[in-house]
Amino acid sequence: VFQKMVNYDCQFINGTEKVRYVVRNFYNRLQLAMFDSDVGHFVGFTPYGEKVARYWNSLQDFMERKRAAVDTICRHNYKVITP
Repeated sequence: VFQKMVNYDCQFINGTEKVRYVVRNFYNRLQLAMFDSDVGHFVGFTPYGEKVARYWNSLQDFMERKRAAVDTICRHNYKVITP
């Protein structure tokens, strides 16, 4: 049985002043690639993950949406996400 999982996470430090958006891509419990809004691009952790990260980083529209997710997803839903 093969399993693919994507984990999306908004991390709030000091309310909405410092917000971090993290996307982790897993395959069979092994992290392949990760996007961190503080870094601003995908980073690969395996040879295949590095190849996928290079491809995703080359897609300009896709990367603009990932970088904007801090505002469009995290800050926009701050009152819903936090208790």
